[in-house]
Amino acid sequence: MLIVPAIDLLGGNVVRLYKGRRESAKVYSNAPDEIARAFVQAGAKLVHVVDLDAAFGDGDNRATISAIAATGAEVQAGGGVRDAATACALYDAGARAIVLGTSAVKQPELVRSLCKEFPGTVVVAVDAHGDKVAVEGWSEKTEIEANDLAARAVEWGAAAILYTDITRDGTGVGPNVEATAELARALHPVPVIASGGIGSLEHLRALARAGVPQAIVGRALYENKFTLGEAFEAAGHV
Repeated sequence: MLIVPAIDLLGGNVVRLYKGRRESAKVYSNAPDEIARAFVQAGAKLVHVVDLDAAFGDGDNRATISAIAATGAEVQAGGGVRDAATACALYDAGARAIVLGTSAVKQPELVRSLCKEFPGTVVVAVDAHGDKVAVEGWSEKTEIEANDLAARAVEWGAAAILYTDITRDGTGVGPNVEATAELARALHPVPVIASGGIGSLEHLRALARAGVPQAIVGRALYENKFTLGEAFEAAGHV
């Protein structure tokens, strides 16, 4: 299982949120490029970067994303990608892949066209509250089934599906292994990326045993629950 460390950006700082709530932001570093460099030196093949300012509609961190990419990190970037210009700006900033969530619900034609224009580089985020999708920085719930949106995105040509159980994000209580693994089996060979709630090495082992191909790790790294090297070992990193 591929382990992907996360860098969430708010006001140029590296932060983590609790269940996606902006007011819960905890700052871990004011030097995102140094964090990225350390991840690369530890062996990370991909770094997941979320521009929370863009997601909340309050500016962007593209210059910081460019600095992260300049460290040699392979960047998968998302947050507030709601038009083609923003997507192109992230590619120009050095992202090798972009992540879209709200747009997959509200502007499916945009996502479909980006999948065609930039094949193999568009990741669709399926942010689930229960079995329904939440959008707009997780503040707005919909009646769309998470599995239905994921299947639709695969039909559009998505390179991967980022599945987050938002009730677990930032909590460390453990990922939704059953739901993530079920989705991974249904969508294979398109990879499903697990996100939300990973707080221990056993959580990673459980995902790996269940056949989940990728997992994003954030707060647990910043709070020294385990090292990136230990995460790689637990997940059988390749």
